[in-house]
Amino acid sequence: MSLAVTSARGLPDRQQTFARESDRARLTPAGLAGLKSVATAWRLSGQEAADLLGVSSSTWDRIRADTWRQSLSQDQLMRVSAIVGIYKGLHLLFADDMADRWIRLRNSGPLFANLTPIEAMRENGIPGMLEIRRYIDALRGGL
Repeated sequence: MSLAVTSARGLPDRQQTFARESDRARLTPAGLAGLKSVATAWRLSGQEAADLLGVSSSTWDRIRADTWRQSLSQDQLMRVSAIVGIYKGLHLLFADDMADRWIRLRNSGPLFANLTPIEAMRENGIPGMLEIRRYIDALRGGL
């Protein structure tokens, strides 16, 4: 993912990437806040949230308690981006509480193999998260 960062004059200064530590440090607080909100909305257990972020349960506990003082890694920011994108896509697709319930419903489609979307993301990691995000975007006509 690459976004332009603007200078004081409003002109592109450099490309933002998840690879640069300074960008990760700047994006981490917003990413964690977004992920914590999604975890609450989806009623994720501590282990589910930890698995989706790719951290241990104890690290997730520190993140939730706001005592974790590190930048997210490039992979972790990619996971957060995919999860927040899935959340947003579901809320654009469904106008009711189905937006937050869908993630827990068994799905017989080939992408899910009768798993819930959360189970599929935990089992398939970043590639699975990105596939589910593309699937939701396609459902809502975004692709």
